Amino acid sequence: QVQLVESGGGLVQAGGSLRLSCAASGRTFSNYAPGWFRQPPGKEREFVAARGWSEGITYYADSVKGRFTISRDNAKNTVFLQMNSLKPEDTAVYYCAVRTRFNSSPRNAGEYDYWGQGTQVTVSS
Repeated sequence: QVQLVESGGGLVQAGGSLRLSCAASGRTFSNYAPGWFRQPPGKEREFVAARGWSEGITYYADSVKGRFTISRDNAKNTVFLQMNSLKPEDTAVYYCAVRTRFNSSPRNAGEYDYWGQGTQVTVSS
């Protein structure tokens, strides 16, 4: 069992930056592949970013590529999402999640086994 707790959300002006954190407790965090998803108001949950099983492998949605960076600190059992050049369309509840199966798809929410409770990010124009 893994418990995930996100933090770092808030209100920011367009063009600004935020860094989300996701702290994990429970089993060894390094045995999981983490990802970030978001759910904009009135829309479905969508993929944002993920790390692969191999060090240095990352995946990003086209809408955030070049602006967002996912990273992890296994010693601290934490995964981060650095968000730069934020836009109003980035407004959403952001969720971190982890998957346990090696061959699972990093972009598919259904492949993730554990989820955090979400943190609100609001970008004003």
